[in-house]
Amino acid sequence: MGPLNLVLLVVGAALIVFGAVRARTPYRRYMALRDQDANIARYEAWRGGVRNDGKTGASVAMHLLRRQAQIGGAIVVVGVVMVILAFVLG
Repeated sequence: MGPLNLVLLVVGAALIVFGAVRARTPYRRYMALRDQDANIARYEAWRGGVRNDGKTGASVAMHLLRRQAQIGGAIVVVGVVMVILAFVLG
């Protein structure tokens, strides 16, 4: 295993860990907000009220959290590609 392969392997592994840590918290918060939003929708449907589908603070937060989780996931994917390249080139 050459120096290039070792660098790709180490950097790829570091990116996998960094991306997973970065994506974990926003993803958990996003899922909690999504579940809460679904619960409110069920309650309002049961109550017979009309739900306003406009932009709310929670919907904006869900969008931002989803985007942060996607960025963390993309970092993980780049790390996996680097690890695979380390083995393919070696």
